[in-house]
Amino acid sequence: MNLQNKSTHDAQDEERNQDINIYVNGEIVHRDKAKISVYDSGFMLGDGMWEGMRLYNGKWAFFDEHMDRLFDSCKSISLDIGMNRKEILDALTRTAAANDMKHDVHCRLMVTRGNKSKPFQHPALSKSGPTIVIIMEHSKPAEHLQSKGIRLATVPQVRGLPMSQDAKFNSHSKLNCVIACLQAEQAGADEGLMLDPHGFVNTTNACNFFIVRKGEVWTSTGDYCMKGVTRQKIIDLCHANDIRVYEKNYSLYEAYGAEEAFLTGTFGAQTPVFEIDGKPIGNQDGAGPVTRRLQKLYKDLIASLI
Repeated sequence: MNLQNKSTHDAQDEERNQDINIYVNGEIVHRDKAKISVYDSGFMLGDGMWEGMRLYNGKWAFFDEHMDRLFDSCKSISLDIGMNRKEILDALTRTAAANDMKHDVHCRLMVTRGNKSKPFQHPALSKSGPTIVIIMEHSKPAEHLQSKGIRLATVPQVRGLPMSQDAKFNSHSKLNCVIACLQAEQAGADEGLMLDPHGFVNTTNACNFFIVRKGEVWTSTGDYCMKGVTRQKIIDLCHANDIRVYEKNYSLYEAYGAEEAFLTGTFGAQTPVFEIDGKPIGNQDGAGPVTRRLQKLYKDLIASLI
């Protein structure tokens, strides 16, 4: 791996994460003892869904929106979580308390179809009920993400059609995105800019993607992209603050000519982009004025929740 490469998930070093406790099917155990079966559907087939969430001053940001996505996704693949929203919140609360975590915490909540009776594909072989794992870490984005931003390279791997594997699923089956990440790294970039099946700009391998042209904020139609919670919050903030925003088809031509570009995601919030396919974006001094305004509006929104 090119050690100079960055990603939107680069975090500040945190030694405390070597001693965290993890929730596994109702039990909270030290990370060294947190284990699942090799027969687990998620390990064997990528058969499961997950959510990434952040804890601010003891409150999970946009919990309802994350649960909407999780439960809709699990219902779509006939995966019974076996818990309701309150029970999931209780599990999150227990895990945070076991780690004495209250702020600047990132959580990965994972739900799979559970252990299989035989190492084959059919969902009916998963008879034991779901596997639920909660990993929480002390986590703050690395400072360089906001001060400089990242480089993107357009990659051959595309976001697929809904009838192949709908990109709206936040599924454990992430090979498509892993391949895109590898292709970007091999091109000397930090993340891969992925197109949709028609050649229009879509997302990166990890985050949703926005550009700014003449003061207007553009993002993809959403037809082929992950249903990003932060993406939607940025769109909502634009509408609420008289910033023109469009969900539309646009090509690399418009992206290369953008005055600003940024990514959205639960971990990094809004991460500036300073280069696409070797072409400079903006003034190379970090986030542009529209991106900075949206970063502030988003921080204010988070503050209003806590």
